[in-house]
Amino acid sequence: MTAELDPFRAMAIGRLAYQLEAEGRSIIHMEFGQPSTGAPRAAIARAHEVLDSDGMGYWDSTALKSRLARHYDTSYGVSVAPERFILTCGASPALVVALSAGFSPGDRVALARPGYVAYRNTLRALHLEPVEIACGKETSFQLTARQLAELEPAPAGVLIASPANPTGTITGADELAAIAAVCKARGIRIISDEIYHGLTYTTPTHSMLEFEPRATVISSFSKYFSMVGWRLGWLLVPADQVARVATYSANMFLTAPSLSQHAALVALDSRDELQMHLQVYAENRRLLLEALPLLGFTAIAPPDGAFYLYLSVRHLTNDSLVFCERLLRDTGIATAPGIDFDTVDGHHFIRLSFAVSTAATRDAIERLRAWLPGAQAE
Repeated sequence: MTAELDPFRAMAIGRLAYQLEAEGRSIIHMEFGQPSTGAPRAAIARAHEVLDSDGMGYWDSTALKSRLARHYDTSYGVSVAPERFILTCGASPALVVALSAGFSPGDRVALARPGYVAYRNTLRALHLEPVEIACGKETSFQLTARQLAELEPAPAGVLIASPANPTGTITGADELAAIAAVCKARGIRIISDEIYHGLTYTTPTHSMLEFEPRATVISSFSKYFSMVGWRLGWLLVPADQVARVATYSANMFLTAPSLSQHAALVALDSRDELQMHLQVYAENRRLLLEALPLLGFTAIAPPDGAFYLYLSVRHLTNDSLVFCERLLRDTGIATAPGIDFDTVDGHHFIRLSFAVSTAATRDAIERLRAWLPGAQAE
């Protein structure tokens, strides 16, 4: 039986935004979760060298896997063998592989609501059952150990994300440890999406591997490393699952892009430049958190990490998709409708990405100020 999937409505907003831009409109792209900056300069230079000297082909970089292992040691104090890394064509294929290799059709997998739209849809596409748990302000929009402990029957797996999309909220070390303990006691397999690690503003992020060595971790070079179009991610899996997961990955997606692997090895050592990007995001976050309450947006999920603001627009609309379309057509500001992330309460929310330039952020604030009714003057 073919699975029925919900539309990815932010993509439709994006298509409309690019259409309007092609017609000459000034558009501020805050609809997608992607940096406006490019890959680190040294990574681009390395890619040019490789293009001039290497015909490339199907390939897994052992040097990149070793460097990633060192990254986990220095960043999280976790010792992992390089062989446990499986390089993928971005985090999305990593999610498909992790779910396909880790579960059987009909298995139930718990996840937070609101959450990334592709979690729910990928689970359904693989004939797995998403068990969405409502997570609101009282839990910082994050799934908790208590909620997992009370879930009956116990799911086969849980998908967690910290920092989260669409909210940017972070799960602290104590709660991650508690989640790991509940999952171990109840036999729940953990899939931890950590693609926004490195993008934090208030509190450090911890890898689930610090608390559960047998967790499967998904990550990517798209966000912190500003390499969205290079389509390179990784899975980090327990040693006894490497052969199985690698078999799934090779059959579904062959290998990750060779050129991207060469560039990523250099990107991992480009932290000074990448931290400058983070400073831009931090300033954009500050400007928006200062301005938006004055414009009537008083309910905002705590944006501890990533580069999103998840805003309640309940006072303005009961249809976030219609609201986003009107906002785009009237102001040129492209945002993502909350219905993508929460099919129950998302009608009253929108998500905007502040991974744009600071000039674009200031421009967006002024456009909103001119457009919104009742906006307060500075």
